[in-house]
Amino acid sequence: MEKKKVNINQDDVVIHVDNVSKSFGDLHVLRHVDLQLFNGENLVVLGRSGTGKSVLIKLISGLLKPDEGDIHVLGEIVNRLDERELRALRQRIGFSFQNSALYDSMTVRENLEFPLVRNKRNLTRAEIDKEVEEVLEGVGLSQAINQMPSELSGGQRKRIGIARTLILRPDIMLYDEPTAGLDPLTCLDINSLINQVQEQYRTSSIIITHDLSCAKMVGDRMVMLLDGKFERQGTFEEIFDTDDERVKPFYDYNFID
Repeated sequence: MEKKKVNINQDDVVIHVDNVSKSFGDLHVLRHVDLQLFNGENLVVLGRSGTGKSVLIKLISGLLKPDEGDIHVLGEIVNRLDERELRALRQRIGFSFQNSALYDSMTVRENLEFPLVRNKRNLTRAEIDKEVEEVLEGVGLSQAINQMPSELSGGQRKRIGIARTLILRPDIMLYDEPTAGLDPLTCLDINSLINQVQEQYRTSSIIITHDLSCAKMVGDRMVMLLDGKFERQGTFEEIFDTDDERVKPFYDYNFID
């Protein structure tokens, strides 16, 4: 499926990873990497499991600090913020986790209300109901409002997880393996939703994945993490137009007949 062209402002950088390195003991995960996310862009970060993709998201959100370099997000240098400043910045960043991160003891409505009540304490009951209903309609699951997470399919839980993130109207979305563990048809649904979120909510997004079908469907631009560095970037075709032996097996694993 061809990705629809969207408005991307390359003069407006909303995330800048500037000469960042991160190691865990003798394991050098990121080595002096540079990365930019432009306003309105879906940027896909490709790489095998264990290559540092999820570490990158944790650095951007301030859950980890770089050993070297700086992480600029929405005009702030994340690794120099205190806890209060970090909490304020995180309200502008949406996280879509692999496991959807829903509270099993809460209904869908309660899961969506929770971040609103916690972060916007002055909302009335009517305003909360309106926000919940709007965001559920946006992900196509209005009928699930009173269901428990255990009653939902994997794809539905993923959609509700995205809805709970969108309810605070973030400027940036970070998707960590959004299609992991889903069947092929549900993967297509989630990929379509990621594109819909970009268009409807005007988000700028980083999508971490090793699923090339997902990458091809949602990415305006792609980068590939190889040996701790972003060695390749461009369109899907540009990324894989290479004889690099580190890249070819990655493509074959996803698309080999």
